[in-house]
Order: sequence, then structure tokens, then C-alpha cells
Amino acid sequence: MYNLYCRMYQFAYKTAAPFFDWRQPELLEGENSLIKLPPLLKLKGIGSVLIVTDKGITSISLLDRLLAGLEGKEIDYVIYDETVPNPTIDNIEEALQLYKDHQCHGIIGFGGGSPIDCAKGVAARVARPGKTIPEMKGQLKVRKPTPPLIAVPTTSGTGSEATVAAVISNSQTHEKYAINDHVLIPDLAVLDPMLTVKLPPHITSTTGMDALTHAIEAYIGRSNTEETIQCSREAVQLIFENLYEAYSNGSNIVARKNMQKASYLAGIAFTRAYVGYVHAIAHTLGGFYSVPHGLANAIILPYVLEYYGESVHQPLAELADLIGITTAKETDSLKAQKFIEAIKKLNRDMNIPNTFDCLLNQDLPIMVDRAFREANPLYPVPKILDKHDLFRLYEMIKE
Repeated sequence: MYNLYCRMYQFAYKTAAPFFDWRQPELLEGENSLIKLPPLLKLKGIGSVLIVTDKGITSISLLDRLLAGLEGKEIDYVIYDETVPNPTIDNIEEALQLYKDHQCHGIIGFGGGSPIDCAKGVAARVARPGKTIPEMKGQLKVRKPTPPLIAVPTTSGTGSEATVAAVISNSQTHEKYAINDHVLIPDLAVLDPMLTVKLPPHITSTTGMDALTHAIEAYIGRSNTEETIQCSREAVQLIFENLYEAYSNGSNIVARKNMQKASYLAGIAFTRAYVGYVHAIAHTLGGFYSVPHGLANAIILPYVLEYYGESVHQPLAELADLIGITTAKETDSLKAQKFIEAIKKLNRDMNIPNTFDCLLNQDLPIMVDRAFREANPLYPVPKILDKHDLFRLYEMIKE
């Protein structure tokens, strides 16, 4: 009966989905496209912005071109650079205060998924000043226009520049959850591959695997549309063709550009088709132990795909065909296993481990419960798992 309830819930969402505002951000793309942002902001009448970023970005002067452009167009700005990996409610409240103090008109999230999600959190709080972040947890709790929201990703992984989601951590309860609302889709996104050239290899690899997880979980789920299917397939192909090259040769602009595109396409796919148990488990690892989200997804992904068994053989076989690792006579089961092995090989080649050494037995009951509640009934997964299944998966990924 519970499985039926989940499927009915998911069907209701899928039926309602076409009536939602699935807008896509206006894009500035290509090498040095960042320099086009300040003139466009001026044209749109945005005279003062809050820039949400982190210390890693400011320490390597990655903001310099943007700041020079803003100054050249006489656009005021204030910088919040205290965002931590897995951004917290405190981060959002601190940045919000700067937004208010400086009477900003817009918000720029500049960095990886954490600064962009933090910027979205600020936008949600501006839109809903009477609601706290925990009160906006879940689906469609904002529902009011936000200030102009611009995303400038410096990694190729989260796809946050294209999604409805802001993923937030509560540092007191160690809970990590999403605020999902269509008003949080950025109004504008800048895909400038030059911003990713200095990414360290370990961040290139794990953020790239994050994008791959988005594309695969969207593709194998039950809420796909023609658009999400196409976006997922294109993202998977781009990632298998370009991720290892971007990891091993970071100055390859073509590989960097293709990975940015893949991340964006995967974001388009999963914001409409949702994710699955890989993400539900990964969010608990981020909340409890601050495991970087991309790293968590990379390690968990093969385990969950294998655990799904026959329910994913056909879609994974299709992806295996897509990346050219199969022959015509092979069964879907064999093709699916070869695709999972290709994921494992990609992890190994990029020195990503296959287990976690941080998991504590006493934390597992709460983590299982939170992963279960996040995924069920919302995520349209190929196979519905219960708490016993999830506990087994945590045991598998534990060193």
C-alpha cells in the first residue's frame, strides 16, 4: 500500500508539472562572457548588488574581472564571502543583513553550488521576509517574486544555475534539505569556461560526477519529459567524453566548456524530473559530516544503481549504447552492468574512493530516517526502497 501511495503522489506531481513555470535562465555563454554581465545589469536597471561567494573565490582573485566591470558601469556592490561548503542558515542570514544594509537591488551567486544556493536562500528570505528558512523547506513555500537573481558557476557540477532548488544545512540539527520553488530558478546565468580553468583536479572530478548523477537519476526516474530525456542523454555523453580530460588537463578550454554545458543540461533535467536515493543519502552525509556533495554522489552512485537491479536495466542499457561501450547482441542486463562499471572506472581513474571512512554507527538510524523521508514519496525513483533497504546501502558504503 505504501508503494501505491508513493506512486500516486508522484503521478499527481507529474500531472500538475506542465502547469508550473519551467522558465530557463537567460544565458551568457562562452569564453570571457563574464565581461558582458555588468553592461546587462546596467541595462536592466540594477544599480546595486549583493555578491555571494566564498573565501576560496576571493583568495584567488576570481572576482576581479566582475568587480572591475561593475565599477566601470557605476554599479554598487557588497561582497559576502563567508559561505561554507553545504551552506548554512547562518550564512543566509548574514548575507541577508548585508543585502538590507546596502539596499541592494539584485543578488549574484558566484562560485560553486554552495554560494549559488546561499544566494537563492537570500532571495527566498527577501521574497518572504516573514518566513524562516526552515519554514520554506520542501515544495513551493516561497511563491513570491524574488529580487533579480544571477548565477555565475565556477564549477561544472551542481547545475544550480538552472534549478528550482536551494540546498541548505542546519548546523544545529545536522539536517540538509532543499527549498524547491520555481521562483528560485535564476533569471540569468553566466557560463564562462575561463572561470573553471583554475579548478583543482579533485574538485573538477567530484563536481563532474555530481552532474553525471543528476543526469542519470533524472533519466532513470519516472517523471521524464521529452526535454529532460534529451538533456540527460546529452549531458551523459558530454561528461563521458570530457570529464577525464578536464580533470587531467584543466587548461583544455573545449573540455571545460563542454563540462559547463553538461552541468547546465543536467540541471535542466533534474529540476523537472527530480533525483533519487543517491541524493537522499548524499544529503545526510553532507549534513552530518560536511562531505562535499559531489564526492558523496560519486561514491554512492554505483551502489544505488546496482541495488535497483532489473528496474534500471533498460535505461542504463540505453545510456551504455549512447556512450559506445556495448555491442548489439548484449542483453540489457549486461549493458547496464557495463555502464555501472564505466562509472566505477571513471571514479578510479580520478582517484575517487569507493567508501566513506566517516560514517558512525550511532548516526545511521537518524540518517536512514532522513534519507527515507526526503526521497519518499516525492522522488519518482525506478524502485521504491524502504528503511531496511537504505540501511543496507549505508552499510555497503561504510568503510
